[in-house]
Amino acid sequence: MKKNARPEVDLTTLLKEKLIQLELKGNDKSAILEELVEIAGRSKRLVNKKAFLKAMIEREALGSTGIGNGVAVPHGKIKQAKDFVLVFGRKTSGVDFGALDGEKTYLFFSLASPEEKVGFHLKILSEISRMVKDKFVVEQLKKARDKKEIIKIVTDFKKIKKADV
Repeated sequence: MKKNARPEVDLTTLLKEKLIQLELKGNDKSAILEELVEIAGRSKRLVNKKAFLKAMIEREALGSTGIGNGVAVPHGKIKQAKDFVLVFGRKTSGVDFGALDGEKTYLFFSLASPEEKVGFHLKILSEISRMVKDKFVVEQLKKARDKKEIIKIVTDFKKIKKADV
């Protein structure tokens, strides 16, 4: 195995309570992105919030990261990230995020990644996508009462996934 190789994606090691916001205040895409960046800034692993916001805006310009089913995964790769930073935010009333299905977006998984770690960046995005394809998981995330419950839902999904292998 290569030095620093990460064989499997474990979202539970990336998602911390301090990086979870149960009620985002923003009412449009721009405000939501700015708020997600502020939350990511709580992590010592993200040293340049402006660079992360710029990277996410540039990524959104290529096409919305609103993947449908009420979920968006805005993300960006930046030199100033010491390691991966995963944020979860929820907007109970939903927001128009330009999602592929044209529906409102309620759940946001935002990922800041070191620029040189493209492979693992893609693996994390894939794992998030796999998890939120499950409508039951999405409904649980929408209804969760606190941050611990959000982490439990992600943890339980990981356990179910391992059992299926």
